[in-house]
Amino acid sequence: MTNPIPPAHNKRQASNSSDTHHAGSIGSTHHDHANDELHALIETQLQGVYDPEFPVIDIFTLGLIYDIGIDITQESVQILMTFTTPACPMGEMLEQMVKQAVLDVLPTYDVTITITFEPMRSPKMIKDEDLQRMFE
Repeated sequence: MTNPIPPAHNKRQASNSSDTHHAGSIGSTHHDHANDELHALIETQLQGVYDPEFPVIDIFTLGLIYDIGIDITQESVQILMTFTTPACPMGEMLEQMVKQAVLDVLPTYDVTITITFEPMRSPKMIKDEDLQRMFE
């Protein structure tokens, strides 16, 4: 998945290590079959994460995940995501749920979450067309 999101000025990072990662590092550094399998595994995991305030649709289908970057050599995953609103009261909890979902299948990997609000999430970002119509 390529990064369709422009560099964000309003973003926050959370990492489970002391390493600093930037949104510019999002994206696969070595895109091969193993990377594709890990990407699919992470997407599947994220389809099991639900916003506590909107528990009907998973965050991946809802369009909150903008990009997933994987570096197999460095054993790191970078996730660029947003919340349903900038003032999301469950934001920190949601970040931890996303990080834990990845660590559940890749426990040795460093997981970095970058939150952005550029572009703002809209119903057009929902990955399921039927669900999109419900929000129009």
